[in-house]
Amino acid sequence: LPPRTFHSYLPRSHRTYSCVHCRAHLARHEELISKSFQGSHGRAYLFNSVVNVGCGPAEQRLLLTGLHSVADIFCQSCKTTLGWKYEQAFESSQKYKEGKFIIEMSHMVKENGWD
Repeated sequence: LPPRTFHSYLPRSHRTYSCVHCRAHLARHEELISKSFQGSHGRAYLFNSVVNVGCGPAEQRLLLTGLHSVADIFCQSCKTTLGWKYEQAFESSQKYKEGKFIIEMSHMVKENGWD
């Protein structure tokens, strides 16, 4: 098999999160906002920005914190659904999530200098 190439590579000097299935880089630790989120299938992290991720169409979903417009996100390399992007929050207390990304812990692995 030919080696996989990713759209973006994060610096090896930074602690990063990668796709557990194909090891594509997903986010730098500095982009982590919160570890206390719930995904569709378990715990999830909220990130300010991500890389190597594609976005599906937005749809309205009733989540634990109310009605949101979200779009599923997937790894651009292996196409695994990772979580979602918050497109719009309908409650004022949830507006801080707009434009942010949820990635479920079961789809991430920590890499580079976590010891």
